[in-house]
Amino acid sequence: MATIDNGVNVQALLEAREALKGAPEAAQFTWRASSKWQKGAHSTTSIEKFFGLGQEQTHKSESVFAADHPEIFAAEDNGITPIEYLLVGLSSCLTAGVASVAQNRGIQLRSVESTVEGGHDIRGILGADSDVRNGFNDIKVTFKIDADASAEEIEALVAQSQKRSAVYDALTNPTSVTVEVA
Repeated sequence: MATIDNGVNVQALLEAREALKGAPEAAQFTWRASSKWQKGAHSTTSIEKFFGLGQEQTHKSESVFAADHPEIFAAEDNGITPIEYLLVGLSSCLTAGVASVAQNRGIQLRSVESTVEGGHDIRGILGADSDVRNGFNDIKVTFKIDADASAEEIEALVAQSQKRSAVYDALTNPTSVTVEVA
């Protein structure tokens, strides 16, 4: 039997799952992002530290993301729009999930591509129509997967990835959000 290598250390994930079953307090993570306004609609957001496994943690390096609006919104287009970051999060979370599930199920992947499209009526955010919501109306994710697996097995990979995706869950279920001024 050929060795399957999709680059995912499933054994470590399975061991973590078992360890956290007996220590639910260690499974409580707090992810953080800090944004700083630059000019106009342009801001930069940095991510470096988070809390998990009972203590402060640090990523290998700080990541900085630029957000802005396109020129057709009278902005300077110094980065993608904030709502597009939701698409980035969903696409990357589901794609990582496919790789993890495939590794766990012994399926060798050759390629995984996902396209995510979000339908958005911008009249809401512009205040042009108070009956139009501010966020996406709908989101469609389309996968192209080349793997040593049947069509049914590939569909099952995607379904399991969707079932375990933190971003999919956050987008499809109500999440409590508190906004404060310090």
